[in-house]
Amino acid sequence: MNPTPSFFQRLRSIWPFFKSGQKYLGLALATTVVAALTEPLIPALLQPLLDKGFQKSSFDLWMVPAALLGLFGIRGLAGFVAQFGLAKFTNAGLMNLRQAMFKKILDANMSLFANQSASTLTNTVVYEVHNGSTMLANSCMSVIKDSFTLLALVSYLLFLNWKLTLIVTLMFPAVAYVMRILSARLYRITKSSQTATDDLAYVVEENVLAHRDIRLHAAQANQYARFAELSDMLRRLSIKSSSASAAMTPLTQMLAALALSTVISIALVQSENNSNSVGSFVAFVTAMLMLIAPIKHLSEVSSPITRGLAAIERALLLLQTIPSETGGDFAKPRAQGLIEFHNVTVAFNSDAQPALDQLSLTIQPGETVALVGASGAGKTTLVNLLPRFINPTSGTVALDGQALERWSLDALRHQFSFVSQHVVMLSGSVASNVALGLALDRTKVLDCLQAANLGGFIRDLPQGIDTEVGHNALQLSGGQRQRLAMARALYKDAPVLVLDEATSALDAESERAVQESLSLLMKNRTTLVIAHRLSTVQNADRIVVMEAGKIVEMGSHAELIQHAGKYAHLYQLGLRDAEPV
Repeated sequence: MNPTPSFFQRLRSIWPFFKSGQKYLGLALATTVVAALTEPLIPALLQPLLDKGFQKSSFDLWMVPAALLGLFGIRGLAGFVAQFGLAKFTNAGLMNLRQAMFKKILDANMSLFANQSASTLTNTVVYEVHNGSTMLANSCMSVIKDSFTLLALVSYLLFLNWKLTLIVTLMFPAVAYVMRILSARLYRITKSSQTATDDLAYVVEENVLAHRDIRLHAAQANQYARFAELSDMLRRLSIKSSSASAAMTPLTQMLAALALSTVISIALVQSENNSNSVGSFVAFVTAMLMLIAPIKHLSEVSSPITRGLAAIERALLLLQTIPSETGGDFAKPRAQGLIEFHNVTVAFNSDAQPALDQLSLTIQPGETVALVGASGAGKTTLVNLLPRFINPTSGTVALDGQALERWSLDALRHQFSFVSQHVVMLSGSVASNVALGLALDRTKVLDCLQAANLGGFIRDLPQGIDTEVGHNALQLSGGQRQRLAMARALYKDAPVLVLDEATSALDAESERAVQESLSLLMKNRTTLVIAHRLSTVQNADRIVVMEAGKIVEMGSHAELIQHAGKYAHLYQLGLRDAEPV
């Protein structure tokens, strides 16, 4: 079991992100120290006031209000500047950390999205780093202010009566020990709470995404019970966290009260012996009472610091442990489209049947190849190898004679256009979604939309191609979304096209309307087609029949029908209209 890292080790690990705002931190620190050092001036004013203030001949009445106004003016100005500097420092670091995290997500290995839910990543990037950074910065500034306040007050107490002050300082080691024990417990509880919060958020995410299925199967009660169980776990952890945090204050206050009562008793004895004046006694007791507030703050600050560090450490863990995608340095503007699979095996789980098993296949430039097979045959796995969304467990995949690992990732993915049954649109206009990732040419966008049989639809939109599509374009029909995806593929004009159930959301009439668009899209391109409607499959140059990750048949539609094998059996059963083949 790894030991819990020290506070300074953890603070040092996050410093690089906040370093750019260090001048604002310096400003905040300087003004915070100024404000803290003014604390002893309040009891210092009491001593001459009590000892001489009632002797009118030796004390100017205007000095007290003037001193108080000046003192609180300085403190107020210093506090304002400190808060301003702290806000600038915190937000600069927060921006750097968020940007680094989001860039990491954009460039992360695909394993990240298999192991982390969307809700967990969103919670970490958006909420946890904000709450953690703000909580940590405010708490650290509180530590600095209260520490200097303590130092200033203790120095003043030493000046007044060093013997009594030594008694006060005896409580500091005890307070430090209590804070250390409770902080370690709080750190462990906070880590558990973060995990429980992620699990709870994931339940909400799943239920939002699957709301139709849950209602269809009357699973609300089951899902509510699941949510309630996790909520109760989080409640218990929150209570433990609150208990550990709350225990610090009364323990430190009891230690302070013990020291204070002892000091007051001794001070009263000294005053009987005329060792102290009334003014010095009141000043000493006042300064000592003022110690309670910073001690209380220091005892309470461990909780927010621990929570803040734990939240930011999750972000650092994401940055440090998630590998980025790697590629080679080979690049060319436009590939010819020669695709080769050499003994390719893809095994997602070593104990399970491979998704692809020693598969070899060569696809010539400009050739249209249809992939046919039952669900789970490995068709989608095969096409996902091309842009390296997944990597083979063994074997080699090559484009234009170069292994995919040798290609630059940007150059490699520039060679592919995908039109999938699962269409994803980003927030923005129709035009920005069609030109996604490329320079926007409005005329070309309109041409591509027209070619995708969306000309009439676009003309009916209130702002035309500048109309916002909304959240994932959910207000559009499935057919409109898939035709938008076709327009996007036309705009990209990549040499290799992958159609993965590209017409699955279209009715027969709409499908006939886009066949011409598909023909235009496939022209002079290497094309891989996965479809359960055989209107496109029948016209393919070759049909590859897959089963359990292997190629079991290959040939043209006519050849495979004449062969009377697997493909002919599926064709005769009419499964092309019932389920994916």
